[in-house]
Amino acid sequence: MSQETVTIIDNTTGKRVELPIVRGTQGPAGIDVRTLNRELGLLTFDPGFLSTAHCRSALTFIDGEQGVLLYRGYPIEQLAAQSSYLEVCYLLLYGDLPTKPQMREFQSIILHHTMVHEGLRRFYSGFRHDAHPMAIMVGVVGALSAFYHDSTDIHDPRHREISAHRLIAKMPTIAADSYKYSIGQPFIYPDNALGYAENFLRTMFAVPAEPYKVKPAAARALELFLILHADHEQNASTATVRLAGSSGANPFACISAGIGALWGPAHGGANEAVIRMLETIRDPAEIPQYITRAKDKDDAFRLMGFGHRIYKQYDPRAKILRQACHDLLKEIGAEHQPLFETALELERIALQDDYFLERRLYPNVDFYSGIILKAIGIPIPMFTVLFAMARTVGWVAQWMEMMEDAEQRIGRPRQIYVGPARRDYMPLEERE
Repeated sequence: MSQETVTIIDNTTGKRVELPIVRGTQGPAGIDVRTLNRELGLLTFDPGFLSTAHCRSALTFIDGEQGVLLYRGYPIEQLAAQSSYLEVCYLLLYGDLPTKPQMREFQSIILHHTMVHEGLRRFYSGFRHDAHPMAIMVGVVGALSAFYHDSTDIHDPRHREISAHRLIAKMPTIAADSYKYSIGQPFIYPDNALGYAENFLRTMFAVPAEPYKVKPAAARALELFLILHADHEQNASTATVRLAGSSGANPFACISAGIGALWGPAHGGANEAVIRMLETIRDPAEIPQYITRAKDKDDAFRLMGFGHRIYKQYDPRAKILRQACHDLLKEIGAEHQPLFETALELERIALQDDYFLERRLYPNVDFYSGIILKAIGIPIPMFTVLFAMARTVGWVAQWMEMMEDAEQRIGRPRQIYVGPARRDYMPLEERE
């Protein structure tokens, strides 16, 4: 069977080139344009890379038109209902769901690497007391290579695996320590008798002066949040991790770069923006006027948490979190939580409005994730930190996949230059 190709013709010069079509198991095919510049002297122009596939990946598949999200082929709905976060971590790292012995070993490895070097904890004292937890996370995660440099040989598969385990295991401790430092409380050491989500909640909320018991409802809700945010294809932060990794940077530096990209309000900070929007609305009776304002292109107000660049149907993660909101708030005795009532009414009105339906602006995962985090006591500045904690396994799995890719090259996006043409320097005294 001959290779499928497309023909590109330069009408100016008459030159043509046959470019191969690259197909995956699902989703749109791609045109291999690697010879385009060499053969025709042309570049592709794609701001935001919305039509550019920069890698082949077997990790995550999204069908935005149908509202489908798969991790290694498994529907997110099945994983959310039946799996655990650490099992999802294993799946993303190794490609298949683990056997019972494999799962026991993996859990043991992660839970016994949750402590961080004491010298790393002293690193926190260099930050201002009121530093944003994400600022701390960027710095501390980047500094891990100074404390765990025994596993930074990126060409050694075993080193890559050890680094992956360390990042997944230590990220909750680093996140909780970032919060503790920001409020002036002592750090809490992990407890290996607890699960991944329970351990984080304890290290974040416990104090040495009194016992702390993790609420099962909060742990279940956090576990679900972690699963749903574990990976999401080639988004801004994941692409950043891959781009940093393409230079040969160590994995800790790459994940730190991803955290920096995630911090942006258009990416990981969106669920925080949803909460602030709901707090602005306050009374569900005021929603119609805010809907009207959102439709006015001259009004700066925007309805946060609606629409997605990829999903043109209801975000499948939002469906899962919507029910989780009901279950969590009912179990913890906050069934009439004002923000959730406002969110439900906002969703109801918006989904009956032709403006939103025609533009396919459905609630996305950020619409409900912020409500869940707030309900279990997570302060708003920590929202994006938890997103980073959940996404670490996705970043690491993407990085490991890239390191094993024979086609991998250092990232070097090109440009269409629009500045001045060549001009000669004029001495200062001759310039008018």
